[in-house]
Amino acid sequence: MTVSQKDKEIIRELAKRYMELALSDEQKAMNDRMQATNDLKIVRPPVLIDEIPWYQMDIDGQLVCQTEHPRIRHLEEYFRRAFFRRKYFRADTIFEPFFRVRKSYDSTGIGIGVKEEIRRTDAVNHIVSHSFVDVLEDEEALEQIKIPQFTLRPDRDAEAMEFYTDLLGDSMPVRLCGAGYLYHAPWDFIARLRGVEAILYDIYDRPEYLHKIRARFRDITLAELDFIERYVGFDNSGEDLHCTPARISGLQENTYKATWFRGMAQMFGDVSPQVHKELDIDYSLPIAEKFAYSYYGCCEPLDRKMEIIKAIPNLRKIGVSPWANEERSAEQIGKDYVYARKPNPANVAVRTDPEWVRAETEKTVKLCIAHGCPLELVLKDISTVSNRPENLIVWANTVADVLDEYYGK
Repeated sequence: MTVSQKDKEIIRELAKRYMELALSDEQKAMNDRMQATNDLKIVRPPVLIDEIPWYQMDIDGQLVCQTEHPRIRHLEEYFRRAFFRRKYFRADTIFEPFFRVRKSYDSTGIGIGVKEEIRRTDAVNHIVSHSFVDVLEDEEALEQIKIPQFTLRPDRDAEAMEFYTDLLGDSMPVRLCGAGYLYHAPWDFIARLRGVEAILYDIYDRPEYLHKIRARFRDITLAELDFIERYVGFDNSGEDLHCTPARISGLQENTYKATWFRGMAQMFGDVSPQVHKELDIDYSLPIAEKFAYSYYGCCEPLDRKMEIIKAIPNLRKIGVSPWANEERSAEQIGKDYVYARKPNPANVAVRTDPEWVRAETEKTVKLCIAHGCPLELVLKDISTVSNRPENLIVWANTVADVLDEYYGK
């Protein structure tokens, strides 16, 4: 299906508007603030909003796509959402001034897949309930998991570069880039292969079996990284680190040291530090040490596990989830790491109460100032705003007002 001239004109006009934002003085100030924070300097904290239920956010048709070609819809969506962010949210944005084509390669896969049942209450929302079938019940099943083989696809790269260069014309540069940061969350995937309950039982009943599973996924990751290092290369121009800023000083080019390691074990929120260390951190160490910087933590509270987290090589950023004890977190993070705070998305789910948001934000800010913590705030995991776009607008405005008061504009 050929892209029509009308579709090209729509995309190119949107791309030109986007580039004006991406190259603006306002964006540069945001970029500088994000980099300074990751460099452990105390500046006005970056504030980002991500994982938004966009289907609930439209105001006056501003998010409605007009192009017809299915392959370019994602690009039109991205541009329109970028304009929406800058127009309505008093928050930071990560806008790269080019279109990125990642070098591609095929994988033979690991030989096993997820089996599940899904229940949903909203036909549009991708946030659904899952019931997983345990496809890794025993070691016989584990033997089905294989180390993948990888194959470069330069033909796919050439086609993508030609397609997007023709589509965007002179409105936006197109770059072919190597691999970005490593998102390493094997327990998220293992939980989908088994279900959380079976894993938690096995912590008591068969810990040695869980070690064999975790070791297999470590080896899979190391095999893929070896392929990337040999044939793909790494890209140090990435600005996004799974919903948070990646800008930082000291990145090299085309090596592991060009980017970040991003780790987590969300289902281990309530297991002991020793079990968390043995079943995740220890297996992550030979991977994390390859990268320039590490960021660990997502939804799991880590305030009682800082000692094992700080053992991760090149650690720079620690996640502080809505369920973490903030004071204990701030005391231990101090000036040595970024306090990567994730405010509670429940505060925007039904109707945003500015006083509640102010109180939550002030608590975080005061603790970080008291303990000298470089701070970022990232509101994410937003499954619903109850079809009220104003919930996020009020949240962003309230947080910005607090930061104005404590850090200046």
